[in-house]
Parts: sequence; C-alpha cells; structure tokens
Amino acid sequence: MTHVPHELAEEFPESLARISELKQHDPHFGHLFEEYHAVNRAIHRAETDLEPTDDFHMQEMRKQRLNLKDQIARILAA
Repeated sequence: MTHVPHELAEEFPESLARISELKQHDPHFGHLFEEYHAVNRAIHRAETDLEPTDDFHMQEMRKQRLNLKDQIARILAA
C-alpha cells in the first residue's frame, strides 16, 4: 500500500484553473472540495499511523473519498 495523499491537484491536473474558479464561485463545489480534503487528510494520517484506525473505518473513509471525487469529477466534466 502506498501512503501517497490523493490531492485533487494531482487527480485533476488539467482542471486546476476550473477548480480554483469553482471554489470561489460555487458554494456546493467549495463544500465538496473542503470535505474531500478533510477525508483525504484523515486517510493519509491513518495510513501513515499518525492516527491509526481499524480496517472497517479505513474502508468507509475511502468509499467516502471516492464518492466525493466522483461528484467533483462530474462537476468538472459539465
């Protein structure tokens, strides 16, 4: 398992300008962005044993991150 944080800038490098614009002008997108980063940081802390968690909780956080990423990808594609 790698312990690489899945930052949105790395996930969507071609959409950096659009992400920045949406964060400033679309409250729903801004909320998704912040929630994604909160979950992503929690996963990264758990993976690096800064804040260990059990396998079930890790799996649930990863599902949540994927769901948020999918929502963000749909908005970026629109």
